[in-house]
Amino acid sequence: MAVVVFYAKPGCVNNSRQHRLLVEMGHQVVVRDLLDEVWTPARLQRFFAGLPVAEWFNTSAPRVRSGEVRPEDLEPDHALALMVREPLLIRRPLMEKGGETRVGFEPEQVKAWLGLDMANDGDLETCPRFSTAKHVACGGQEAP
Repeated sequence: MAVVVFYAKPGCVNNSRQHRLLVEMGHQVVVRDLLDEVWTPARLQRFFAGLPVAEWFNTSAPRVRSGEVRPEDLEPDHALALMVREPLLIRRPLMEKGGETRVGFEPEQVKAWLGLDMANDGDLETCPRFSTAKHVACGGQEAP
């Protein structure tokens, strides 16, 4: 099995589920706090290579949900600069294995990359804490 460096947001329900799945499959997972990590545009870009800018962003981040940040309208350099200043905007998890990088936890892609045999564990990316009532979301701020 692989050693996977797993950049996550502490307290994120889905990141905890994703981490648990990796461990259950026998991988050694080194968890790092995505929000405390020192990011540079070049370092982040490695995780996003080949993806459209809109897929780089955490759609549960309050500024994205409110429409204040519109990932589909951003140029790559501006998007990276925003994420360096505000890591909560970064789609998670970010993962590294043997110099290879990935963003997000789409089961079929993770399965192909790490050889996981995952049961259908539901949506492993969208924050499950959003509802019609006020609550504290995965984005770390109260949502309307």
